[in-house]
Amino acid sequence: RICVITLAEAHPLLQSGKTIKNINYQISANCSRLQNKVSGKSKRLCLFIFQMQGAQFLTELAPLCRISSSDGEEYTIYSCIRGRLIEVNENILSNPALLQEKPSTEGYIAVVLPKFEESKSITQGLLTQKEYEEVLLKRRSSAS
Repeated sequence: RICVITLAEAHPLLQSGKTIKNINYQISANCSRLQNKVSGKSKRLCLFIFQMQGAQFLTELAPLCRISSSDGEEYTIYSCIRGRLIEVNENILSNPALLQEKPSTEGYIAVVLPKFEESKSITQGLLTQKEYEEVLLKRRSSAS
């Protein structure tokens, strides 16, 4: 049920050998993902999840952060899923290379918890690894 948001293996920051210059969780003048404060009381994680308060609610198109590369390109990373923002990875602020060196582990961007009643439909809508690779192959062949 918990979704860990990472850069896709086909993302230009992972494919082109670019250097990441900056990561910014400040989405607008009034919205910083770093201000997300989740609280709750429980001895068990599953109960904590149901009691959490203060987490920012995200839609599929909600920006999580902006990543700037040394060549001047800026990439906005979106949630891509509806749910509550559980945490952002502050470690990548001081060590942006984690995004490229360990994108699916220590270099994650955020953790999002979808609504319980929506989690099944979200899971059913995900691509398998094979389907994802087919989408990438089509995208590459149409670009050439």
